Amino acid sequence: MKNRIIAFTLALLLVLSLAGCGSSEPQTSVTTQAATNSTTSTETTTGFEDLEAIGELEVDQNLFTVEITVPADFLGEGITQESLDADAAASNYISAKLNDDGSVTYVMTKAVHDEMMVGVRDNIQQALDEMVGSEEFPSFTKVEANDDFTQFTVETTSTELGLVESFSVLGFYMFGGMYHAFNGTQVDDIAVTFINADSGDTVGEAHSSDMAG
Repeated sequence: MKNRIIAFTLALLLVLSLAGCGSSEPQTSVTTQAATNSTTSTETTTGFEDLEAIGELEVDQNLFTVEITVPADFLGEGITQESLDADAAASNYISAKLNDDGSVTYVMTKAVHDEMMVGVRDNIQQALDEMVGSEEFPSFTKVEANDDFTQFTVETTSTELGLVESFSVLGFYMFGGMYHAFNGTQVDDIAVTFINADSGDTVGEAHSSDMAG
């Protein structure tokens, strides 16, 4: 599923948005190349591997700040502490530390984190909108989600669950998982409901909780 890389690279887009906060000039940091590297590498991964990678992202909510540790797999190669310091100096987040395992820990105020979560939401919504009538999902006529991306409703011209619908489920799981990973919240289940666009009948449902164990 080519569109699965959208969810996987959302993390990179968000890191880039952090670098751009407070600066009107385009950022040309090494994270741009990292996003390219990650997009290329994810083309050979499975949806299950992508879901596991999302779970490696860590978010710590402190009294006044939020710390987000982005795994090395999300960041690619070429990142140095010097480049991170330069990005931090031109942004609204407080600091970024390159850890020994290649991950990066970003420290930001709660206000900046809230702003970042708006970016998460906008990126996910854009990806959902682009699924409708796309080459990968030609049967989709509408895709909607609730506020915290734990429930997705898909209108489709299909009358039964087919390869297209089944293929999209992991993508929805990743969208919901990515949102909650960056928000630092736990999610027990992400539900996807497919509805026939003509009859309004439920074609099928899928739940991420069924993958557990």
